[in-house]
Amino acid sequence: MKMYYDDDVNTDIIADKTIAVMGYGSQGRAQSRNMADSGLNVIVGLREGGNSFQLAKDDGMNVMSIEDAAKNADIIHILLPDEIQAKVYEDQIKPYLESGNTISFSHGYNIHFGLIAPPEDVNIVMFAPKGPGSMVRRTYLEGFGIPGLVAVEQDPSGDALQLALGMAKAAGFTKAGVIETTFKEETETDLFGEQAVLCGGLTELIKSGFETLVEAGYQPEIAYFETCHEVKLIVDLIYEKGFASMWRDVSNTAEYGGLTRRSSVIGEESKKAMKEVLKQIQDGSFKKEFADEYATDFSNLKEMRDAENAEEIEVVGTRLRKACGLQKDD
Repeated sequence: MKMYYDDDVNTDIIADKTIAVMGYGSQGRAQSRNMADSGLNVIVGLREGGNSFQLAKDDGMNVMSIEDAAKNADIIHILLPDEIQAKVYEDQIKPYLESGNTISFSHGYNIHFGLIAPPEDVNIVMFAPKGPGSMVRRTYLEGFGIPGLVAVEQDPSGDALQLALGMAKAAGFTKAGVIETTFKEETETDLFGEQAVLCGGLTELIKSGFETLVEAGYQPEIAYFETCHEVKLIVDLIYEKGFASMWRDVSNTAEYGGLTRRSSVIGEESKKAMKEVLKQIQDGSFKKEFADEYATDFSNLKEMRDAENAEEIEVVGTRLRKACGLQKDD
C-alpha cells in the first residue's frame, strides 16, 4: 500500500493551472469549493440555464459553459453522472483539448470501460474521496478531510501523479490519507461495494430482517427500530474503530449471538452470489446492462424506485422518523 499525506505533496505544480470542474452535484460542489478555498484557480463548467448554474454563482464560483470551461482549462475534472460523461466529453470537451492537458475523474467507470478515450498526449488521472460530497465539504471546513484514492491511467507529461495529488491535497483528502490505486481496481471494487454490500446488500438485509419480524407478528415500528434504525449506531462504531471495538461496545449477549449466528444468514451461498456480482462487473455485463437501461430513460429503475417507496418498511420508517424528529418534511 502506498499512502500519501499532506507532507508528501507539494501543490506548487498546480499553482498556475486552471482547473475546470465539470458538474456541480454533491461532489462537484464540494470539491470545487474546497480547491478554490485552498487557493487554486477553479472554474465550474455547467449547462447554461441549468439548475446548478445560479447555485454555483451564488456560491461565488467562476461559472462558464462547459465548452468555455474546457477551452480555458489546463485540467478538466469531470464530475458528471457516469451515464452522461461520454456524450458530454465527445460533444463539449474533446474539441477543445490541447496536448499537455489533464483529464481528471473521481470514478474510473468511463475510462476503465473504454467509454471515454482521450488522446495519447493528454494525462488521465483520478483523485476520489471515499465519502459523499457533504462530508468532503464538512470535514474540510472542520480543518480535516476524508480518505481518498489517487490513480494515473496515462502520463505523457511525466508529472500526472503529482498533479492528481496536488488536487487531492487542495480538496482536503491528504489530511486523512490518499491511497494509490488503478482505474481498474477503483472501478470494479466501487461497483462491487455498492451492489453487494453498501447499497444493495445492506438494504436487502435490512428489509428481510424487518419482514421476518413483521410476518412473525411483531409491531412494524419495533421491527423498524431493531433492523433499520440501529444500523447507523452499529456502523458508526465499526467506522470509528473496527469490528473488535464494536463487539466491545455491545452486550455479551449481542456479541455471542452475532458471532454464532451471522454465517447462517450471510454464508457460502451469499458469498457465491457476491462472486457472480463481481464477475458481471469484471466482464462488462453490468456496464452493458446499465447502458441499455439508460437508453430506455431508466424505465426499469423508475419502476423499482416506485416499488421501493411503497415498501412497508419505507412507509413505517417515514412515519417513525418524523415522529421522533429525525426527518423533516421536504
